[in-house]
Amino acid sequence: MPKTSRVSTAISEISSKPPSPAFGAELRRWRTLRRVSQLELANRAGTTQRHLSFMEQGRSHPGRAIVLRLAESLRLTLRERNALLFTAGYTPAYEETSYEAPAFAPVREAMERVIEGHLPYPALLLRRPGRVVAGNRAFSVFLEGCSPELLTPPIDLLRVMLHPDGVAPRVANLAQWGRHVIDNLRLLAAQSPDRGLDALVEELAGYVPEAPADQTYLGFAVPMRLRVPEGELRLMTALTSFATAVDVTVAESVLESFLPADAESAEILAARDRLAAERGEARLLTGL
Repeated sequence: MPKTSRVSTAISEISSKPPSPAFGAELRRWRTLRRVSQLELANRAGTTQRHLSFMEQGRSHPGRAIVLRLAESLRLTLRERNALLFTAGYTPAYEETSYEAPAFAPVREAMERVIEGHLPYPALLLRRPGRVVAGNRAFSVFLEGCSPELLTPPIDLLRVMLHPDGVAPRVANLAQWGRHVIDNLRLLAAQSPDRGLDALVEELAGYVPEAPADQTYLGFAVPMRLRVPEGELRLMTALTSFATAVDVTVAESVLESFLPADAESAEILAARDRLAAERGEARLLTGL
């Protein structure tokens, strides 16, 4: 964009509202966290460095459009974009629809069909970072032997997996696999700082033993090695998110599936699902 056009855009976006120190401080915090210079962020958002500097200093009140462009340029989540709008004095741009809302039914049903379609392999619908919304019947392999306290809704998958009263005692490679889970959670916490998430990371990290310093890896992923009565399941995790979401609930929803890493694991899961079907168990587990 030519410099004159950026200046015109910046001037047109300065509203008659008083400056917003809270917005300026929050914008600077996010820019620092993302390690982006004023010039780079201004170029991404289609404004000028001077205008951006004025906003950060609280000398200029931003228009709603530039707040959204800045939030998008900083790769903020939809929830974080709404919060940034609020500090500038604007209403949220993205709705947060309840899973139980009638209007959300088509989306919820579509998500549930996807996890059902993963049978005989475990799959579930999560609300980030780990709240279980629904799972297919194969997901019950993880719930066997877990403490009832961990299975009281809403179930937190991360806590169920890593807690000593949960799945952890049955994971043969807890140190290696668990540390990958913790590292991914730390990355999420670094991208979207939250005290509650930080506390969860520290809690879960205390459940996982240190991985050997000289560990080596074979293959292309670290599978979870889960002990079951039939033997050992070797499972790889796959995550699916919704990149074009414009609703907070959809944006924070994740489909997680556990795929067999070998033929033996695939056969054990298939046999378990055939037995569940013979017993008439529902394909979908809800109310989790």
